[in-house]
Amino acid sequence: MSKRIFIYLQQHIGAPAIPQVNVGDRVKKGQLIAVPNGLGANIHSSLYGQVVNITQNYIEILADEEQPEEFVPIKETDNILEAIKEAGIVGMGGAGFPTHIKMNVNLEGGYVIANGIECEPLLYHNVKQMEEKPELIYRGLKYAMKVTNASKGCIAIKEKNKKAIEAMKSVIDDDRIEVKMMPDIYPMGEERALVRDILGVLLRPDQLPAAAKAVVTNVETLSRIAEAVDYRKPVISKNVTVVGRLKSGRKPLVFFDVPIGTPVSELIEKAGGIEGQYGEILMGGPFTGKSVNLDAAVIKTTGGVIVTDPLPKEKRKIGLLVCGCGANEARLREVAEKMGAPVAGVERCKQVVDVKGGIKCENPGNCPGQAEKILKLRKAGADVVLVGTCSDCTNTVMGVAPKLQLPVYHHTDHVLRTVGHKLVRRLKK
Repeated sequence: MSKRIFIYLQQHIGAPAIPQVNVGDRVKKGQLIAVPNGLGANIHSSLYGQVVNITQNYIEILADEEQPEEFVPIKETDNILEAIKEAGIVGMGGAGFPTHIKMNVNLEGGYVIANGIECEPLLYHNVKQMEEKPELIYRGLKYAMKVTNASKGCIAIKEKNKKAIEAMKSVIDDDRIEVKMMPDIYPMGEERALVRDILGVLLRPDQLPAAAKAVVTNVETLSRIAEAVDYRKPVISKNVTVVGRLKSGRKPLVFFDVPIGTPVSELIEKAGGIEGQYGEILMGGPFTGKSVNLDAAVIKTTGGVIVTDPLPKEKRKIGLLVCGCGANEARLREVAEKMGAPVAGVERCKQVVDVKGGIKCENPGNCPGQAEKILKLRKAGADVVLVGTCSDCTNTVMGVAPKLQLPVYHHTDHVLRTVGHKLVRRLKK
């Protein structure tokens, strides 16, 4: 049966791409269908079919019933950076920064850090890829080292993911590359946290890892680099974890190479379908994912699709605590509204700083203490608090809020409860 896919024109940091096709055109898998408008990345068709609609947001394609494996290759080149650009590779860990720009740097013998942390709970596709397909990631890391003039590489993996660690170690044949085992805390995968813990350099929130002669790149992104260089393959698919309130159970299911543009509803059906009444469909992880509807489509930065339990109901006045590593104010307000709780006040962790229209933490994962902020929320009239904080920030919240008899919600509670995952509360040292 034919299906419709929606290929969004903004799947990257920068402006929406410019369509290169017209309604009625036949398109092939891998065909270039949109080009950057300034900062951005190429976009290719993920399936064979016919363009049936073009809006300012997406290109709609009616897919053919027959879908051959063959794809239109990117133009032939022996230049790694050019291959990355032609393939339309962006940061596939969620950032979406164009990779050909990130890699256009001379590290003068520095580091490429392969980010295999998979920071968000419940997500599993990066770990599973390392377990089952380590060679492709490793080749991508070597290409990244070559193009950035790095002399060292490391693959950062949480210490608990022992199978992935052994799989990656098994393919290393270069003394310059090693596996680094990291603690299981959120946000260990934040790139400045990795640079700090691996290289011992604390970057300012407005600095890039290049300031420490380093590049940090998600492991799936590295595998796409290898595909572009070795197979001339553009980015036409995405690895995705689907988890949550599913008829098939509560364990995460990983789908490799989901065609870009696939509706979320179709992916959930492949995972077994939704069981009963649900709360939200989250695209991304519990901490930083966005609430979407079933018509949303997979893009290059989609990592997870989570079907949650209904949100708890709360009528008391609620205070919001924003963290630079977790939920922003807009997301906390959205969760509070869905709970039915009026907002009494909003505070930001003292380490939150404004950077380029967003917020960042001055020192990710190392919290300064939240007593002052919790007291302010209490004075503002809050009877309960909703925090969007990282692991360590939540630890400090739990050091004071119970003493003030302030019940604590975390914005991930309804997500984690869905699968019986331990809630984000006090850390055990």
